[in-house]
Amino acid sequence: MNIDKDLGRIARQEQELQFERFDLETAWELGALLRKMAVERKLGVVIDITLFSMQVFYAALEGATPDNPNWVRRKRNTVFRLFKSSYATGRELAKAQTNLQAKLGLADADYAAHGGSFPIVVKGTGCIGAVTVSGLPQREDHNMVVEALSSLLGKDHDALKLEG
Repeated sequence: MNIDKDLGRIARQEQELQFERFDLETAWELGALLRKMAVERKLGVVIDITLFSMQVFYAALEGATPDNPNWVRRKRNTVFRLFKSSYATGRELAKAQTNLQAKLGLADADYAAHGGSFPIVVKGTGCIGAVTVSGLPQREDHNMVVEALSSLLGKDHDALKLEG
């Protein structure tokens, strides 16, 4: 897992996986798609879609743990603070051999630079929220969100997914 390769691919994901519009119906479609994927794969995850104004989708599947909602909150906070995926932040920090506390003074209790939260961006508007999955290894959390966004937005997932 080459950090520079990952960062390049994640930047491409963030550029291509943007919406023309995003409303409550879109949130439901995205959340339902993620839930369907998780059920079919028998994954014990928590799925959350939160706009800056409110939570608009939440599901906890069999096998999720009491820690997963807290991981969702911390990863989502990272996206809300930096307007990029939590995994991109984690990979950037790993490359710089630092962490959120040392670099930005952000407490581990409230922020996590681990994969699974991705910005919801509306073209011409910017980041309006985040979609987050927690319960798998962080790279898999990230990949699951990218797969769902690619499907919903009609993008080529094979061209966007992280390798390895």
